[in-house]
Amino acid sequence: MLEFDDAATKLLDTAYQGADFTRRRRANFDALAPLPGQVLLDLGCGNGLLTQDLARAVGPTGQVHGVDPAEPMLAAARDRCAGQDNVTLHAGSADAIPLPDASLDGAVSVQVFEYVADLAAALGEVHRVLRPGARLVIGDIHFGTFTWASDDPERMRRMQAAWEDHLAHLALPEVLAPALVQAGFRTEAVIPVASVDTVLRPDGLAAMMMVLMHGFAVQRGLVPRDEADAWRAEQHARAAAGRFFHTLTHFVTVARRA
Repeated sequence: MLEFDDAATKLLDTAYQGADFTRRRRANFDALAPLPGQVLLDLGCGNGLLTQDLARAVGPTGQVHGVDPAEPMLAAARDRCAGQDNVTLHAGSADAIPLPDASLDGAVSVQVFEYVADLAAALGEVHRVLRPGARLVIGDIHFGTFTWASDDPERMRRMQAAWEDHLAHLALPEVLAPALVQAGFRTEAVIPVASVDTVLRPDGLAAMMMVLMHGFAVQRGLVPRDEADAWRAEQHARAAAGRFFHTLTHFVTVARRA
């Protein structure tokens, strides 16, 4: 799993406010359909952007609990949600949620479960904290949809393979529905949210992934630095020449606690 220090947190904060992530966040928000007065969970709340959206939706009579294992992320969420009395932030994880049984009207988790090795344990923990009939929304990427154009396809495959090393599940959306049933949920919908970049936008998903993938591959010794540098330089050159292409698909799975 990726570890988020202050520098990575700042990078993500910029990207998360860009168009790609805003659209993805909105898709998960709409699937949860928060209502005034509800008590909700943002599991893996990160820097608190979705937490803040949910807090506005439930209003002063509702409550939003944000849970994240990374202190730099929680610090960013505290800053963002400062002054919002209906937000409570907790250190925790998908398999250890620090909330009482059957205490929530709904939960949302965006790009968390693809990092969770024990899927059954985490879904069981979410089931524990939700009330009967409560809605659960899980948004994660299917990396089988990941395409990134390159003049050196073999090098691109090596970079993508290195990036896959940080994930517990490369194709979580295709195994999530049956896992939810086993955990006591009823799956209601699976909604694809595709991202396609033909321009290397500073606030886009591809720009963020370029930084993260390069750093991860080099720091873990999965790809030599000179090769990773050449990969990055090629993508900037392709973008300058109008030849950039990057796509992957995020899937929003909507379920209900039986």
